[in-house]
Amino acid sequence: MRKKFFISLLSLFFLFNNAHAQQAYYPDAEWQTKKPEDLKMNKTFLDSAVSLALKSENTVERDLRLANLKSYSREPDYKIIGPMKQRGGPAGLVIKNGYIVAQWGDVNRVDMTFSGTKSYLSTFAGLAVDNGLIKNITDKVGNYVWDDSFEGEHNSKITWDNLLNQSSDWSGSLFGLHDWADRPPKEGDIDDWKNRKLLEPGTVYEYNDVRVNLLAYSLLQVWRKPLPVVLKEKIMDPIGASTTWRWYGYENSYINMDGLMMQSVSGGGHHGGGIFTNTLDQARFGLLFLRNGKWKNQQLISEKWINAAQQSSVPNKNYGYMWWINADKKWAAVSSKVYSAQGFGGNYIIVDSEHDLVVVARWMDDSKVGDVLGLIIKSIENK
Repeated sequence: MRKKFFISLLSLFFLFNNAHAQQAYYPDAEWQTKKPEDLKMNKTFLDSAVSLALKSENTVERDLRLANLKSYSREPDYKIIGPMKQRGGPAGLVIKNGYIVAQWGDVNRVDMTFSGTKSYLSTFAGLAVDNGLIKNITDKVGNYVWDDSFEGEHNSKITWDNLLNQSSDWSGSLFGLHDWADRPPKEGDIDDWKNRKLLEPGTVYEYNDVRVNLLAYSLLQVWRKPLPVVLKEKIMDPIGASTTWRWYGYENSYINMDGLMMQSVSGGGHHGGGIFTNTLDQARFGLLFLRNGKWKNQQLISEKWINAAQQSSVPNKNYGYMWWINADKKWAAVSSKVYSAQGFGGNYIIVDSEHDLVVVARWMDDSKVGDVLGLIIKSIENK
């Protein structure tokens, strides 16, 4: 009797979950648009959010080469060695329940995403775990990489987990770029920074693009094919992304893999390169995470990885596996569980599971993001 009762409850559970999954909307080639009132949203608050977003353009120069040269002028021997593109104006989308409910600017324009690329990159580690290419995220990376990148007393300790949450303090050079040259302290002698005592991997968070590129290089060893090819096959084609996105590395980041020359891609636009894409494709990627890695009837990324990526890391509670977490309520009007991809110049993909919401913003004043999000949340909660 108890067994039959348990089976009945289990059947109801699966029926409920299947019904819920069937209700989830996913865009086809073209997105469907809904009016705010159709989704029980307050149009006045939503219009105010769009108006504020349009008026809050980031001050970074539209000539992004100039912007980079200014921003990283303190870095020793700084150079641009990857493709760059002049940026457009503010653009964005509000996706509620999978539908476009608001948009602004040119959402079809392809632009650089800078460090928004990192959230794409970290996904490859998850896919590698899902596919058995990486046995455990706590494994030492040196066991998967053929050369001496992870040799030595310090570097040999570094795990995939350390690279993903930017706590490795890896020491070395990659494609002519030195780890110590990336974002030096504003005070002090550069030689002191160069020769500093290395920190135990996993203990201290330190934002460093050379080490992010090392993650991309290491994942290339695991996949043994260009990461843009994997992204196209595993993610972008299944979610219906356009044919306009590109992912670049550097002019000198080609390596021989199985007899073929492949480019190791960049995890951002610090020295050029990274992912170039439009706002609509960014929204599809965000929606994939909102749907816990599922797209229609395919589980593209395991739900286990989606959950792991958005967990606070020990070195930095506001940072997971290359996704930012609103743990300390920097955006006061938004849940601490909201997480986001973020890039230089005001590039954001924001995922809010509580409100079934994805917000994509391009070239927004970083100080205004919380205000725009606050108005969008008000539009949902003040029906």
